[in-house]
Amino acid sequence: MRKSFSFLLAIAFLATGCSEEDILSNQVQTNVLDEELKTYLEAASNGEGLDFYKLPTQLSEIPQDPNNPLTAAKVALGKLLYHETGLATNPKLEEGRYTYSCASCHHAQGGFQACVPQGISEGGLGFGLHGEGRYANPDYPVALLDIQPIRTPSVLNIAYQPNVLWNGQFGATHLNEGTEGQWHDESPKEWNHLGYEGTEIQAIAGMEVHRLGMTPLLFNSTEYRDLYQAAFGNVGNDTLMSNVYAGLAIAAYERTVLADEAPFQQWLNGDYQALSNKEKRGAIVFFSKGECYQCHNGPALSSMDFYALGMPELDGEGVYATNFENQTVHLGRGGFTENPADDYKFKVPQLYNLIQSKFYGHGATFRSVEEVIRYKNVAVQESQEVPETQLAEEFHPLNLNEQEIEDLAAFIEYGLYDRN
Repeated sequence: MRKSFSFLLAIAFLATGCSEEDILSNQVQTNVLDEELKTYLEAASNGEGLDFYKLPTQLSEIPQDPNNPLTAAKVALGKLLYHETGLATNPKLEEGRYTYSCASCHHAQGGFQACVPQGISEGGLGFGLHGEGRYANPDYPVALLDIQPIRTPSVLNIAYQPNVLWNGQFGATHLNEGTEGQWHDESPKEWNHLGYEGTEIQAIAGMEVHRLGMTPLLFNSTEYRDLYQAAFGNVGNDTLMSNVYAGLAIAAYERTVLADEAPFQQWLNGDYQALSNKEKRGAIVFFSKGECYQCHNGPALSSMDFYALGMPELDGEGVYATNFENQTVHLGRGGFTENPADDYKFKVPQLYNLIQSKFYGHGATFRSVEEVIRYKNVAVQESQEVPETQLAEEFHPLNLNEQEIEDLAAFIEYGLYDRN
């Protein structure tokens, strides 16, 4: 039999010590916050409403490359390959063989981020709970480390990124149509000529860049051959063992990595108790005064836009000296397009499951979500290399007060955190 509301109030009173009046007041506040948040979501989505922000829960609903359709068999194969250290077959040093995988820099328990300033594949040791314990093997020459010159982007919700990486260089479609002149031979970007979207190209190119490869020994001595044939059909073992097919399977798995059980997603689906009142207030700030939605919008709270916010590059404690001086990653989109108008502009990242990392911004120079919010709130650039003329119009003081900053941080850290 359904218990009466008054009975539930009595139980709540006994459990919390709150008066019936306090509980009713809190319930009224909750309802008001829910309705206010719905209003802002309606406006931020240009009238599409709550559905605009829902992440898919069915395979058929996930954004996918039409040239690499998702199937359960392909996803299952890709999930194994993503975590398979047996693919680490092309190390610079023999001691590195079979010691790394995609998951070395994109940990499931770390929001599919590295959770250190620089992701380290070959030459890395340790993991920790979320990847925060990974460090460079002191016996490895620095020049032989497979180490990132920029903070490792998250794989989470990557299905919503037709062009991948901070500079968007991977992917033959969308914003990269017309950039064929930058797909230089003997560089990872040449893989764009295959015509796939960014998730697929990143996974295919990553096989070579990160010294991975499927060998006949691995292919024939495990269940992999059957899995490959279930995923792609019987096209010949030599073909299936290529980096391309491994990359296509890995990309299929990565597209299914979605934070669809985060409290905000639960709230969107009708569970209005999934978010605390503090997180609801933070969401209201996100979609109103905080102006976050202007760049972070849609199901993944990301976008395919690039902005210069004057954030610093990799530097300081925990950053390994490398030969990155000759690279152009610090130029962001401009480093890929070679168009000065794109210099120092970096892609808008997704915002789910950020809390495990203690490094934020493309240069990993911020130590908390709140620190990033405070940076954007005052809008004073920290990198002196970025000309003021390049700074985004959206980079201006927001005048958020302390409560609004704390609430906004709570929404991003906890309201967007999918424990599963």
